[in-house]
Amino acid sequence: MKLIDQLGYVQIDSINVLERAHHLTLFTRRPGYDRKVLTQLLEKRRSAFEHWTHDASIIPSRWFRHWRLRFPRAEKRIRANAWWNERMGKRPSQAIKYVLKRIEREGPLMAKDFEHDRKGESGTWWEWKPAKAALEFLWHTGQLAVTARRNFHKIYDLTDRVLPADVLAQPIPPKDEHIEWACRTALDRLVFGTPSEIAAFLRAISLADAKTWCTKALKKGQISEVVVEPADGSKPREAYAVVDWEKRLGESKPPSEGIRLLCPFDPVLRDRKRAKRLFDFGYTFEGFVPAAKRVYGYYVLAILQGDRLIGRLDPKLHRDREQLEIKGVWWERKVKATKARHKELQNAVESLAQFVGVSEIRWPKK
Repeated sequence: MKLIDQLGYVQIDSINVLERAHHLTLFTRRPGYDRKVLTQLLEKRRSAFEHWTHDASIIPSRWFRHWRLRFPRAEKRIRANAWWNERMGKRPSQAIKYVLKRIEREGPLMAKDFEHDRKGESGTWWEWKPAKAALEFLWHTGQLAVTARRNFHKIYDLTDRVLPADVLAQPIPPKDEHIEWACRTALDRLVFGTPSEIAAFLRAISLADAKTWCTKALKKGQISEVVVEPADGSKPREAYAVVDWEKRLGESKPPSEGIRLLCPFDPVLRDRKRAKRLFDFGYTFEGFVPAAKRVYGYYVLAILQGDRLIGRLDPKLHRDREQLEIKGVWWERKVKATKARHKELQNAVESLAQFVGVSEIRWPKK
């Protein structure tokens, strides 16, 4: 839980070519990570909940009251969305009411529980597509919460029956308090950033709000102005930093020279432009790129050593034959593929193989 809080969020993604994104991110950050512990935090202790930042994410429950400000905005945005309106059909309000009543009466349900539904209370047949869209609408607008997952499928229940009473009792924060929280939360984790990067971290506020907060916080001496020299040779950029950034830097331990393999959805890589500036590492997630146009592969992991992103690796898990195939390894320019680096990479891949439950590793032919 401390790690989730430190990161601010852990992104969830459905792609399972290797391992789900949230498990892979937490494993990379904390070797020895046990998936069952996260399940306990989400489904038993309720210390964290699932909702939206820039994407579906695991978020500390103590921040839930700030999400209550997002729910009305989500409803307005969804109702204006053409895709949603197409999925919901001609009577969205009735479909939403029907789905909500079933959960109120029957308890937690999955989308598939509506697949072969009988007649609704209005006397008409409810199709599966409107029911699934209604579930997501009710989740995005805060009326439902994800109480658990089974085989990655969401199980929905009333939010009041999912989150702890003390979390639900917290008042909705005033706008100024919300903006302060959003900016401070982002900057504490970024350490330094532009207003754009601060606003984008949780997608909780507008860029204009972030700019205004930075101006006011700087005048009060709550943040500092800094100039960041990018590693990619681009022009230095003005940014804002926590006031104790030099102290934090001085107290931080030297990074380990061991190699870690970063999930494509790790917070370090999420902002691709920032990763390029700070690490001179141009990363594109090619899972949505046609196979013939991919440069590296479908689910490529970044190779981190010390404080440098030094390469990338394309893995493929073959569950049927219990094998982890490494389809390719690419080192960044000016990075020497020494014996020591190869050994550290081998250790990281062996650790990954153990985590995903296979003993055989197949390396690319030389």
